[in-house]
Amino acid sequence: MAGALLARQLSQSLPGRRIAVFDKKTRFSLNIGESMVEIASHYFVKRLGLGSYLYDRHYPKNGLRFFFDTPELDLPLQEMSEIGSASIPLIPAFQIDRSRLEADLIDMNREAGIDVRLGTKVEEIELGHDGQAHRLLISDGGEQEEFESRWVVDASGRGRMLARQLDLNIPVNDLENSSVWGWFEGVTDIDSLGPDSFRERVHWTPRRLSTLHFLARGYWIWFIPLQNGLTSIGVVCDRGSFDPEWRTTEGFVEFLRGHRGVASLLQDAKVIETQCFMHLAYGTKRFYSPDRWALVGEASAFPDPFYSPGADFIALGNDFTADLIARDLGGEDAEALSTRVGLYDDFMQFRVEAAMRLYRDQYSVLGSYELCKLKWDFDVACYYNLWVSSYLQDKHLNARQLKRQLIQRKYVLSALSNFASFFRRIDDHLTSGGHYHRENRGQFSDGQDLLDFVREVGDPTPDKEILRRTERIFNAVRNRGLDLLEGAAMPVAREPMPLGWFMAPRKLEEA
Repeated sequence: MAGALLARQLSQSLPGRRIAVFDKKTRFSLNIGESMVEIASHYFVKRLGLGSYLYDRHYPKNGLRFFFDTPELDLPLQEMSEIGSASIPLIPAFQIDRSRLEADLIDMNREAGIDVRLGTKVEEIELGHDGQAHRLLISDGGEQEEFESRWVVDASGRGRMLARQLDLNIPVNDLENSSVWGWFEGVTDIDSLGPDSFRERVHWTPRRLSTLHFLARGYWIWFIPLQNGLTSIGVVCDRGSFDPEWRTTEGFVEFLRGHRGVASLLQDAKVIETQCFMHLAYGTKRFYSPDRWALVGEASAFPDPFYSPGADFIALGNDFTADLIARDLGGEDAEALSTRVGLYDDFMQFRVEAAMRLYRDQYSVLGSYELCKLKWDFDVACYYNLWVSSYLQDKHLNARQLKRQLIQRKYVLSALSNFASFFRRIDDHLTSGGHYHRENRGQFSDGQDLLDFVREVGDPTPDKEILRRTERIFNAVRNRGLDLLEGAAMPVAREPMPLGWFMAPRKLEEA
């Protein structure tokens, strides 16, 4: 997907240039990475002009939706506490059938004059240096052919051909996440279940079009509807919660049916195929090089799928790659291009590390409605305020803006670590007191408590206002977290802390 999207982007931004796509596949099968969020959707719609196509061939998405259960996993759907949209989201997003999208992109790219070669294998890449061309050895049906190219972009997914060749892989051992998933037909429509009051609380908007998350301590289960009639269903967990039996189709289905709410959606369902990754997260030493190569999509790095960030990183990575190629072909001198490469690489490393800190040691937090809502409010408000609004204004392609963000990198990462520790402290407190699941029945939130600025996302906003919002978000989450730690029956008024206070390494429960 990353490579096909980049090819389309380059053909539109650099008309007349020769672009080739080599892919060993001859057909595109079911694949995960089907849930898209706001940055990726904007990339598809604005950058690539695929808005009408997505509405025609895929499903619009009604946000992320979370359901919470008892320790016995026995709540019916309508009694589960829930976080999720009660209206159609302001910024569009989509649920995409990867096999359909990738096949359609092949047709679009060929129509645009791109040389798309399926069933071809890249046997060897000899990278050029000091302005020399790269050489690629390609095999097709037993015959070999050599190609020269000024730029080479690796979009080989978890095969990570260039990353392995150049020893760029960075193992991530402090975020041990595993996943098992499959595709099912005949899944019951969640909007057909429960009493009218269950549907009324979301104003009759379709829950089915959300990415459904069923949360428990240490793991979560996803449901993603696809327009081909199938539903993508999977579980992601920390390594300590993984059961080897899930690797079999029978064991995976038995695990799913052990949740009453999930089982009610699988009454007549039939599994088509299942797959597994034992370890999801990894990093890379480099994304881009002054020697005119780049890694995009999962050929570079991947954190965790909880907030569906994969296509967001494709959008960022492809934008940076396309800009570097345009600058090089436009005659930018080597020193200026090298500086821009370093800037983009530093920013991608920053974004990946920031994402890692949302998930590292946080899986135990997810199964409590009170605690997960606190984390959700923090994470989604920061996402809209710090990342989405900037992307919608193309600030990620502005060198001055990126430099300003990178100056703040260590402070942002410190604040993320502080809040992650804060959430774990609350988890320990609720668990030790036997209160972890106490609000998991009968509660509902539309998930927008801290999104009073959502209609302004993407509008030109002074940096001072971004910082004021950030300070307000940080204080609101800290105050509610302290209420949980102190067992306050009603919210307690506290003196707000300045933004800088949150940026230094500290325990947020301290005065």
